Amino acid sequence: MSTESFGPSALATPANALTMIRVIATPVLLIMVMNDGPTWAAVAVWVGVAITDMADGVVARRQGQTRSGAFLDPLADKVLVVGVMAALVAKGRLWWVPVVLIGMRELIVSGYRSWVGRRGVSVPARPWAKVKTVVQDLAVGFALAPIDSSNYRHFVAGLLWVAVALTVVTGAQYLIDGRRQVLRAV
Repeated sequence: MSTESFGPSALATPANALTMIRVIATPVLLIMVMNDGPTWAAVAVWVGVAITDMADGVVARRQGQTRSGAFLDPLADKVLVVGVMAALVAKGRLWWVPVVLIGMRELIVSGYRSWVGRRGVSVPARPWAKVKTVVQDLAVGFALAPIDSSNYRHFVAGLLWVAVALTVVTGAQYLIDGRRQVLRAV
């Protein structure tokens, strides 16, 4: 792997290329889920997408994070996760309430991130936000599996509610951290 560094305004970087794979995978996964429902092929694509998410973080840290990557990466993640969750709701694999709660948090935090960013403030993600992402990814991955037993559905629902709890807590944490950063910048 190259150790080349990129300036903060670079767009064509290896990390951003990995992010674009997730952007391209989003409609592919949505079509797969809406046409075929849960399948092992969808699980395989989801695992591949999750690996690119981890890899782009590693690459960005090694080569220097760019402003475009700092914007595109979380946006791609949120569109992918919430989009696939919504498709799973449409197919009856997930209950809509936790998905709406997750979607609302992601929308609020993304809007807030843009607002504080326009004020020159960057709020780094806390470690629990990374745990939240992993639990969301696991919930979606398990929901994509074509296993249809009552125990399995309860397991997936429980995992989704853990994701909701982490999503709400980390969202509140982000808003509090952002407010502190904005007040310091004034």
